[in-house]
Amino acid sequence: MRSIVVHYKELALKGRNRPWFVQILVQNLKNALKGIGVPRVRSVMGRIEIDLAPEASFEAARERIRHVFGIANFSLAGRAPHDFQALADAILADLADIEVPTFRVSARRADKRIPFTSPQIEREVGGLIKQAKGWKVDLDDAALTIHLEMLPDHAFYFFGKIPGAGGLPSGTSGRLTCLVSGGIDSPVAAYRMMRRGCTVSFVHFHSYPILSRASQEKVREIVTLLTQYQQHARVAMVAFGELQQQVVLAVPPQYRVVIYRRLMLRIAEQLARKWKSRALVTGEAVGQVASQTLENMTVIAEACSLEILRPLVGMDKDEISDQAEAIGSLTISNIPDQDCCTLFMPRHPATRARLADVLRAEAALPIAEMVAGAVAAATIEEFSYPVPRA
Repeated sequence: MRSIVVHYKELALKGRNRPWFVQILVQNLKNALKGIGVPRVRSVMGRIEIDLAPEASFEAARERIRHVFGIANFSLAGRAPHDFQALADAILADLADIEVPTFRVSARRADKRIPFTSPQIEREVGGLIKQAKGWKVDLDDAALTIHLEMLPDHAFYFFGKIPGAGGLPSGTSGRLTCLVSGGIDSPVAAYRMMRRGCTVSFVHFHSYPILSRASQEKVREIVTLLTQYQQHARVAMVAFGELQQQVVLAVPPQYRVVIYRRLMLRIAEQLARKWKSRALVTGEAVGQVASQTLENMTVIAEACSLEILRPLVGMDKDEISDQAEAIGSLTISNIPDQDCCTLFMPRHPATRARLADVLRAEAALPIAEMVAGAVAAATIEEFSYPVPRA
């Protein structure tokens, strides 16, 4: 068995655009599998075939493939001719000494011009395997299912399906920029947009040197983790502590949190436009903290002219934490750090801020100068997966 057969699901519904989606998925797989012995990745009649070199590790390939969006499932597969006896012999050789009480054969024809039906293939190949092994056939609850896929010039066979990451291939839905903290929510928000085919860049606001570098280190770990799903990412590290100090000196306490967030959106928007992103992404969920009431979210969003996407807006903390655990970011997010969002936090922030009051408070600040200075001073870091060899 030296091939991997990849199946997609949502891509099959894309009509005349499907070849473009599949082409990008093939390229993403080639990028993800660099350096581990994969000489060829190609689209073959509604599926993708990955050739493995003799020295290649399926375990290494499996770890990389499972992070590629656009895949429903994949399998380590063998190839054999259409001849039923040759096909059964190849399957038996790969099964070797495996023993099961029951089995079934499930066949599909990729090309309906093949001169035998799927039930005929199942009966003929299944009969030869039953004769050789003595196993019982169980069509409803078999201990082993042997999958056959008949292509025009050969057949694939495999014994199980590994779930893929689903979604749409990275790079098919445009560019976004995500405001990422070291917390639980924003990494999940970014992941959910990546899964819809978006390429996501990141902006992180920190308060070093007023606070430690801990939040920056956490964000680097989070972005490294998420880069496995899109193979390249960038993050802008934006120093925010001095801007917060300016706000504290000029703005009534109850409006500070809202104005912090409005400043963040303005800065992120400038960076996003440089990167040709079509929208910003945040980890906001209605009612989760004081700044995330509907009134405050509306006032905060007014500061930005880019579309703002909130993929977690209707989720609760348990749902978000469960997804963070599933993708591996929860452990990182739970590491203690010093977040700029907690710096200079007022005791009683406004939960229903009015735009007129916020604009009046902002008038005491040199907003354009603050935003331009933060954007100019931002440091950009690049991430790649697989990590390039030195």
